[in-house]
Amino acid sequence: MPERRTVALVTLGCARNEVDSEELAGRLEADGWDLVEDAADADVAVVNTCGFVDAAKKDSVDALLEANDLKGHGRTQAVVAVGCMAERYGKDLAEALPEADGVLGFDDYADISDRLQTILSGGIHAAHTPRDRRKLLPISPAERQESAAGVALPGHAPVDLPDGLAPASGPRAPLRRRLDGAPVASVKLASGCDRRCSFCAIPSFRGSFISRRPSDVLNETRWLAEQGVKEIMLVSENNTSYGKDLGDIRLLESLLPELAEVDGLERVRVSYLQPAEMRPGLIDVLTSTPKVAPYFDLSFQHSAPDVLRAMRRFGDTDRFLELLDTIRAKAPQAGVRSNFIVGFPGETEADLAELERFLNGARLDAIGVFGYSDEEGTEAATYDGKLPEDVVAERLARVSRLAEELVSQRAEERLGETVHVLVESIDEDGVYGRGAHQAPETDGQVLLTSGAGLSIGRMVEAKVVGTEGVDLVAEPLDGALSCSEEAGR
Repeated sequence: MPERRTVALVTLGCARNEVDSEELAGRLEADGWDLVEDAADADVAVVNTCGFVDAAKKDSVDALLEANDLKGHGRTQAVVAVGCMAERYGKDLAEALPEADGVLGFDDYADISDRLQTILSGGIHAAHTPRDRRKLLPISPAERQESAAGVALPGHAPVDLPDGLAPASGPRAPLRRRLDGAPVASVKLASGCDRRCSFCAIPSFRGSFISRRPSDVLNETRWLAEQGVKEIMLVSENNTSYGKDLGDIRLLESLLPELAEVDGLERVRVSYLQPAEMRPGLIDVLTSTPKVAPYFDLSFQHSAPDVLRAMRRFGDTDRFLELLDTIRAKAPQAGVRSNFIVGFPGETEADLAELERFLNGARLDAIGVFGYSDEEGTEAATYDGKLPEDVVAERLARVSRLAEELVSQRAEERLGETVHVLVESIDEDGVYGRGAHQAPETDGQVLLTSGAGLSIGRMVEAKVVGTEGVDLVAEPLDGALSCSEEAGR
């Protein structure tokens, strides 16, 4: 009997990549591959890369090279790149990085097992020529669903399930295999983006915006709840646009209460919201629906009007602050996070001071700050007025220091608050989880002062008694080991 093939998936980048990795894992397991955690124990190491910015691309290359080092003195025989960087650069990456035995794009995902087998057998799979994936779907959002069947959309409902994997009728389990036992899992709400932010290359390799059907999102959520997941985080490049290609731009408002009613689920969180597309009805649902976290991941990027116009974005400091006031009037404890780019071409000292004015008034729970760098293929890369690298670095350091100070202050404002913490880890370092205002990976966390009676996946009510930078220290309340998500309303 031949030895079973083994594969390890190494995931970099955002939560969307994590979903894609679990889809690849599902496909591979369905075709007889054994999934292992450590690349050193795998015949093939598949690195799911990120191609967003230079730092992420460097991390991806480093991961590929690290996996390549395993070859020749252990079990690992091949290293394969998938994900955004692989899709974005295709054959160019294959030529530049011969250490990778294969570079697979999104179009290869449905045949991932065959592709890996070919590479493992010493065959060659020619990497694709990069192309603008926005051109794969009609310009009109209303026409995209009918055209989507012929387009590879990682993380969407499977249309090509292997024979025998799914029942012929009735709800079909998602073609997904959990890669960890975490009580939190991401669910793709949509893919792609129609916005034309001048600094961003993502739409060119992720394609035009297209929503998943609500029934697919619901079925996947039910399946995840059956696997023990207690919190789902809805992810896409722009969740505020959900439903526009399905004829209902307010579809998210009706879907969220249905998701919150899924048996076994304790919390639903929505990530990545566009400030320019926020609407009163969506704010109402996010701040008033039981089990839906009052959490706002708002992509502000800057607040100086001239910089925002150059970014092809909308808004200004005062309008953004008004939006936050509206949210907090409905949910005083609502969590808010955002990312910002400093050193954008043409950014003046006055623009930077305007951004600092916004940050000082916004009371954000988590802040990500990035220094501008050119991304090939973007409009901003062609702009005049580029700032010297040392100026960008100085501004990055300056705003990062301010951000660290402000999120610590915001954490201190939460002293005395009651938070609902989903326990995510218990070890010798303590019991850690996250409140409704804290998303996994990107935000702070909560250290519970006692682990008595607690287990991973339990929701516990606790009182904030201390802070450690952006993180909170909270004391579980008596008789509050199980609770519904009412915090912040």
